[in-house]
Amino acid sequence: MPEPLPTYDTSAPVLVTGATGYVAGWLVSRLLDEGFTVHAAVRDPSNAKKTGPLQALADAKPGTIKFFKADLLDPGSYTEAMQGCAVVFHTASPFTVTVADPQRDLVDPALNGTRNVLDSANQVESVRRVVVTSSCAAIYGVIEDVAKAPGGVLTENDWNTSSSLTVTPYNYSKTLAERAAWEMAGAQNRWKLVVINPALVLGPGISPDQTSESFNYIKAFGNGTMKDGAPPREIGMVDVRDVAEAHMRAGFVPEAQGRHMTFAGACGFIYIADVLRERFGDAWPFPTGEAPSDGPKLPWRGDNSKSQGELGVVYHPVSDAIADMFTQLVEAGAIPRP
Repeated sequence: MPEPLPTYDTSAPVLVTGATGYVAGWLVSRLLDEGFTVHAAVRDPSNAKKTGPLQALADAKPGTIKFFKADLLDPGSYTEAMQGCAVVFHTASPFTVTVADPQRDLVDPALNGTRNVLDSANQVESVRRVVVTSSCAAIYGVIEDVAKAPGGVLTENDWNTSSSLTVTPYNYSKTLAERAAWEMAGAQNRWKLVVINPALVLGPGISPDQTSESFNYIKAFGNGTMKDGAPPREIGMVDVRDVAEAHMRAGFVPEAQGRHMTFAGACGFIYIADVLRERFGDAWPFPTGEAPSDGPKLPWRGDNSKSQGELGVVYHPVSDAIADMFTQLVEAGAIPRP
């Protein structure tokens, strides 16, 4: 089977929502590599601390970047940024597991933000494709769901039906947002929707100031928070740079369609500690075992063959993503040296 080849037509600009985000940073970098004009939608274009790393990338690469003010909860705020764009990458959505109000802090921005972006896509005639950053969280809600999947393996055919505002609310927000995207895509025929469903994303940010729940996990391994034991569970993991490449291919491989589970492999959280100890030594308070569990550790199994076959994604070792992320956090002073 020949490798799927992306077709990069740089004559039209592309829009990236949430452009200062973790995955978005690497996506913008790749778009600039290919010479695109990137319309970067951000909450505050005047915030140089946020936009500076993206501008620095643009200054060093063939492409160019233009910043636009937009807010997930403000209807119509993406319309100006979308003008002339053929491809829209909607990456903006909160990734956090600790919130005071799941409806306000997770569901509203994820769901209403997706609707607002796609409403603009319906109004802007130049748009031909929309790539939405969803998550494996829209495929399963709790680890017990894996065993219920056909053959005990999660695929793009599975949908999360176990989450709610009180049970894994982050997963609930991603599920509602993706379902809304498919509903809106099905109600028109001008633009095509392609979805990326990453597992736990790891690896460095384009700057050490990036924020994502992923950084909190790695900090907890290095600062002693988890010294008494890693979480006793398995999860899919993937390098952030591979997730960005998956978005590129979702945007520009002509045959790309549907959902795409995006992960390199599945392992326990203790694997992160093992990698860190092997790469950085025993002076750090890395956990040596798993925290006590109330029940058996259930396996996480998924099928990433569609992202490899249809998009041509080549996955890199998660161990390198873990080590690169840890190095960045230590050098930035976010994890104290022993």
